Amino acid sequence: LAELVESGGGPVQAGGSLRLSCDVSRVSLRRDLVAWFHQPPGKEREGVAVIYTPRGSTYYADSVKDRFNISQNNAKVTVYLQMSSLKPEDTGMYYCAASKGGVWGDVALSTNTYHLWGQGTQVTVSP
Repeated sequence: LAELVESGGGPVQAGGSLRLSCDVSRVSLRRDLVAWFHQPPGKEREGVAVIYTPRGSTYYADSVKDRFNISQNNAKVTVYLQMSSLKPEDTGMYYCAASKGGVWGDVALSTNTYHLWGQGTQVTVSP
């Protein structure tokens, strides 16, 4: 069984909204950081949002600031990515990832920070 499981992707028209979910309940190790990454077709994976789960602090990439919101449920076993005002360039695979933490800011949006990854969920934004 995968330790991180994403869901909620699908097709959406530009300007629309989607909410992605990441189930982290099966992660047995410390997971103070949970982040969402976006991988456009043919491009590298890039971090878009991260949450420090003990306090709920959040940090975003400039490209999604004011459009995306990362949050967690009260039990801290599900991390959400609410995406609004979607654009065609938001198309791609979205992955959640977990790390024990110890970094923040742009470093917390780096793929190198994370050792646990989900399988991803596809988001397709049509013009």
